Amino acid sequence: MIVAITGGNGFIGKLLVDRLLELGHQVRVLTRNFTTQKKNVQYFQGDLSRQDNDFSSFLDGVDILFNCAGEINNESLMQELHVEGTKRLVEAAKGKISRWVQLSSVGVYGERLLGEVNENSREQPCTVYESTKNESDNIVRNSSIPYVILQPSNIFGDDMPNQSMRGLVNVIRSGLFFYIGKKNEVKVNYVHVSDVVNALIICSSNKNALGEVFIVSQSLRLESMIISLASGIGSNNKIFRFPEAIVRVLVLIFGWIPRFPLTTSRIDALTGKCVYNSEKIIKILGFSYSMSLEERLRLFAKQK
Repeated sequence: MIVAITGGNGFIGKLLVDRLLELGHQVRVLTRNFTTQKKNVQYFQGDLSRQDNDFSSFLDGVDILFNCAGEINNESLMQELHVEGTKRLVEAAKGKISRWVQLSSVGVYGERLLGEVNENSREQPCTVYESTKNESDNIVRNSSIPYVILQPSNIFGDDMPNQSMRGLVNVIRSGLFFYIGKKNEVKVNYVHVSDVVNALIICSSNKNALGEVFIVSQSLRLESMIISLASGIGSNNKIFRFPEAIVRVLVLIFGWIPRFPLTTSRIDALTGKCVYNSEKIIKILGFSYSMSLEERLRLFAKQK
């Protein structure tokens, strides 16, 4: 098939390009610059955040469009890229493509600290990123283009731009990590980038995916995550546990200090009990994870 990708030079997009080439597809990538090019990939100059782009040649004859373009850091760019860019691409793609695969995020459900989230949960985005991604999804839903929306949780992998996982590995290695709150209550939700790519490809080819939204995420207890990461780096440091109330008070008192290691949002991440349920993609599309989250985390830490 002829496959077009926005965000093809990004963390997820680069791996998606490689997998599609392995499967024998003709791959097109929309890019703002041509500094990084791969063999057998056709590159098109374009920027979704600009009004003066013509996407017709990029989309002509395309079977599948993967919309993986995204901005995760600069809030001032998110509205123009996620929302206005999606509108421009939808208008250009109408009548030209067979399926639109939208890379979204579980962030559209907002900050959840308790319970279970599935595809029927209420969308209640809080941040600019979450709100603009949610609006982008709704633009795709309301277009006349056959679509699939994939919502990963926290994505990690070797070339990840977010440094939080590496930072956690370093804290464990230094012996400074500690648990907050009661044992075995905290849940974490992560998914490896290779599983996200595999899920995107299944969403692009399975007829049962059309018109559906799928969460892709693996969950486990925080203690299991820390044990896996510690095992990967060969750390046997003793890990202490402190009451949540005391830690939150300390952040209120000392949080204003520059480079203070804890924030309210970080405490929330280390005390959350929410689980993102991905049973739907497993049951409907036959998706399976390449390995357990524990093993993925151990291998990730081992390479750091």
